[in-house]
Amino acid sequence: MEMELRPPRHRVAPRAIRWWTAQALVPTMPPALVLALLALLIAPARPWLLLALLIVAVPGLAYVLLMPRQRYRVHRWEVTDDAVYAASGWLWHKWRVAPMSRIQTVDTLRGPLQQIFNLSGVKVTTASAAGSIKIQGLDRRLAADLVEQLAARAQAVPGDAT
Repeated sequence: MEMELRPPRHRVAPRAIRWWTAQALVPTMPPALVLALLALLIAPARPWLLLALLIVAVPGLAYVLLMPRQRYRVHRWEVTDDAVYAASGWLWHKWRVAPMSRIQTVDTLRGPLQQIFNLSGVKVTTASAAGSIKIQGLDRRLAADLVEQLAARAQAVPGDAT
């Protein structure tokens, strides 16, 4: 069986951009807000606090604005009769292919922010030292269908996935 190494065909849900933006705001906003508040309250230290705010806010803003859109461009997935394909990343891109015969478990992942955006992830655990394949940013219903489909296909393949 020859598997074709190529980029996966399907994009994640467009709502994933908003989810990744919310994720990016969680670590970047509090330090900027604290520095802005301190700059307002402590006049003698204001120039230094504003400088620190600039040093924190500019890269944070770039991260919040650029990372989610770049991830959306990169993240792809596909399931064929023979394998699961996934591409992920934003600075470092990673392509993974897992043959159906190597799949051990298939799980659904839904964190609090994913639930707000009605998104889910699928984690495909394989008999590989490279670890599992994660497909993040899928519509909740699509992810549930995908888990069911992958579990059925993996079970239909003879062997014990080791």
